Amino acid sequence: MKQFSAKRSIQVLGHLLQQYGIEKMVISPGSRNAPLAIHFSGIDAFECFSIVDERSAAFTAMGMAKSLKKPVAISCTSGSAAVNYYPAITEAFYQNIPLLILTADRPTDFVDLFDGQTIRQKNVFHQHSYGDFELLEDEAENAEEQNFKTIKTAIELCIEKQGPVHINIPLSEPLYNLVYELPIFPEVEIVKQEKPYEISSQLVSEFNQAKRILILAGTSDHNPELESILSQFVKNHSVVVLTEANSNLYHDKFFNHIDRYVFNFSEEDFRTYAPDLLITIGQNVVSKKVKEFLRKAKPTKHWHIDQHWFPNTYYALTEKIDAKPEIFFGQLLPFSRLEPQAYYNLWSVLKDKRDEKHEAFCRACGFSDFKIFETLEQKIPENYHVHISNSSAIRYAELFPYSKNHHIFCNRGTSGIDGSTSTAMGYAMMNENPVILITGELSFMYDINGLWNQYIPPYTRIIVVNNGEGNIFRIIPGPSNTNAVDEFIATKHHKNVENLAKHFGFGYFKVEEEETFLRVLDNFFKADEKPKILEIDTSEIQNADILKNYFNALK
Repeated sequence: MKQFSAKRSIQVLGHLLQQYGIEKMVISPGSRNAPLAIHFSGIDAFECFSIVDERSAAFTAMGMAKSLKKPVAISCTSGSAAVNYYPAITEAFYQNIPLLILTADRPTDFVDLFDGQTIRQKNVFHQHSYGDFELLEDEAENAEEQNFKTIKTAIELCIEKQGPVHINIPLSEPLYNLVYELPIFPEVEIVKQEKPYEISSQLVSEFNQAKRILILAGTSDHNPELESILSQFVKNHSVVVLTEANSNLYHDKFFNHIDRYVFNFSEEDFRTYAPDLLITIGQNVVSKKVKEFLRKAKPTKHWHIDQHWFPNTYYALTEKIDAKPEIFFGQLLPFSRLEPQAYYNLWSVLKDKRDEKHEAFCRACGFSDFKIFETLEQKIPENYHVHISNSSAIRYAELFPYSKNHHIFCNRGTSGIDGSTSTAMGYAMMNENPVILITGELSFMYDINGLWNQYIPPYTRIIVVNNGEGNIFRIIPGPSNTNAVDEFIATKHHKNVENLAKHFGFGYFKVEEEETFLRVLDNFFKADEKPKILEIDTSEIQNADILKNYFNALK
């Protein structure tokens, strides 16, 4: 016999989530949120997942939502459990990933009475959420009517903004009263409002008057329509398109490796390569060098195209275009005078020169972090979706054409290392394509509870590049000149992941040199009954020096 919570607020919540098609919920253990766990696990329309660690649970749900491209709900008990969601909420906020946050709470009059697991939960995420709501308890006047309106508003906001929205749910005891039938609630008429966009004649005129047009693509989902349209803009060498691996846009006439080209720009280069019209799409870019270049280049006009964010990243923003990039460029294309421009040729000469030196360095480079990322780009099967952790991992990936044959994902909303594993595992749970995570060992160990997850598909793969420290701090200028670098900044260590892999039921391989790496790699992708981890130990290699030598070789 099915069981449902007797709490009327939870019944209304369940009804409205079904109405809006929000069917996946990640639940962390607790007593205060037991009414939600009981209720949603008892309804066939919902698929519930149990993840113990709330920080990992929220990142897992974020990965699920990114894969599904629709909201996922998360539910936890009261107190510190709720604020453990915060790292993932900030990431979802800046990536525009829809999370519906359902935090159970003590009754409102318990706050600050030193009652167990009671903190100030109302509006706790307000700095990084698109809406903060609190339900009334069942006993309050007009509770059902008000809660219906509140939940409906919160869900619609989550869908509209494609980002995190918080509903705090005070629940008094008893928490475990059950019913065996549900009441009938009103149906909801769902109206999808598409914001129409029509390009202005002024923008068309500005585009056609510009001679030095640079399109910069930040973090974006794979978008074949946009890729096809932009290919028309570069066909006759009319504009320059700069992309990164996580832009998920690739074409032979795009400039796909930003740092390879702009890493050592001088003050004179800032002027020489400066655009007069900068058009940006997508969200964060990884390259600090391109930010420095464009801030100093001072383009005359800067248009940003997005439906959520219009950051003045380059201190030159002149036009906020609220549209999908494929809609904007699709409308611009028929009116564009796409004539060959010297500006494209300027960049093309630089590209050819740097690409030739890149290939020469790759041929001579020995086994190292650099070589590993070059090899993986060539060896990962095309059907895999590739998740890459932050810090040095994504920076290495940017040097190679990862987006040519793969969908690339990286948590660049806040650029932290804290949830890369959980996000990738959540994505893998919901996707028909196999997933591989390429990660540094600090990021992997930091988020080890990302593997405390019984739903990870057996075809999931993880590659841990273990260089014995946070090697990014040997690469960027500054930390290596301090006495604190080994213990407190790079955090040098001698840990490996073998026992962790066995503990969580993963197949495990370890390599320390190139011949074994290449031999193991083919077997690593073969089907198995459980997911696999490949640990690559490069701790005895001077990886930071090799990367510095690479950039010196490009000059």
